[in-house]
Amino acid sequence: MDYQKLMTLKGPVLERTYEERDTMLYALGLGVGSDPMNEDDLAFVYEKNLQALPTMATVVTWADSWLDEAGVDLVKVVHGEQRMTLHQPLPPTASVRTSITIKAAFDKGADKGALILVENKTVLAETDEPLCTGLSTVFARGDGGFGGPSGPAPEAHTLPERAPDTSCTLPTLPQAALIYRLSGDRNPLHAEPAFAAAAGFPRPILHGLCSYGIAGLAVLKTCTNNDPARIAEIDVRFSAPVYPGENITTDIWQDGDTVSFRSRVAERDVVVLNNGRVKLRA
Repeated sequence: MDYQKLMTLKGPVLERTYEERDTMLYALGLGVGSDPMNEDDLAFVYEKNLQALPTMATVVTWADSWLDEAGVDLVKVVHGEQRMTLHQPLPPTASVRTSITIKAAFDKGADKGALILVENKTVLAETDEPLCTGLSTVFARGDGGFGGPSGPAPEAHTLPERAPDTSCTLPTLPQAALIYRLSGDRNPLHAEPAFAAAAGFPRPILHGLCSYGIAGLAVLKTCTNNDPARIAEIDVRFSAPVYPGENITTDIWQDGDTVSFRSRVAERDVVVLNNGRVKLRA
């Protein structure tokens, strides 16, 4: 990876229009609608009174294939952290414009990889009103030792030390990654067994942002009475992959308008999302 080229690289300006079909497809990729009698879920997968899930902001605004211009090994890239601020509730249909910039890159060592901080600022195309701002930490596992600074990276949210106030377990579909990739991230890591093996995984893994969406869904169900307008910020650190078909249990702590969370796969006794934080609107 070329550090100087990376830091001077201009990210693309994305102009996208998403429609009701895209909003419903995103929710289906998270497993919403698995119970046809659940009318709370129906609000996100049916055009009557359709609402957008807040975490869909990540797929509306994200693109990383352009990082290869600086020599980043995309085969070994995974999401390290995701932070998202929603300046207003995400509409179910919209035309948006996203500006992408590299904020920083940290060299963790030749055998430990690199961290690249990417900021995505999105506005409504017709009015230039701010819609959302994302800060992603890209973990480039094959690009350590490039000679850049070692830190400091953004600090993670600290979880409460008490037992969780509640937990919410949601399943993932065996075909979840194949559905979710239709929302934009076509990385073959999530579809091709041979590609996953080359990246060091025994089989295709679920998109980190899909597990992020499922954790966001758990908080939505548990803390907001399924009102997506109440979620203003949602941050998380990705700590281990999820394999499609596994169940994700999200442990939740609520302190006023701050919700902390951690997600795990009980079948393998592994934490897959950590240091999660949601800021609620009143």
